[in-house]
Amino acid sequence: MPKNTLDDLRNHLFETIEALKDDEKPMDVARANAICNVSRSLIDSAKVELKYLDLVGGETAASFLAKRSEAPALVAPPRKEPRTA
Repeated sequence: MPKNTLDDLRNHLFETIEALKDDEKPMDVARANAICNVSRSLIDSAKVELKYLDLVGGETAASFLAKRSEAPALVAPPRKEPRTA
């Protein structure tokens, strides 16, 4: 099992929201922004990887993304055939 997954990222983001909403000791906004910026970078890199896999017809993704057998609810749309000129 991978050390960090997309589910872990979601959990961290929800924890950040909860920490920001803490009335007694809210998380510093600058820290929350840093967490969001790093998360955005991870998501952007996953999007690039998925686009690449779609273009080359690959089926192997980084361990950050759950494998299809581990996440049956996340089904990729049917692959489009490349356009020909």
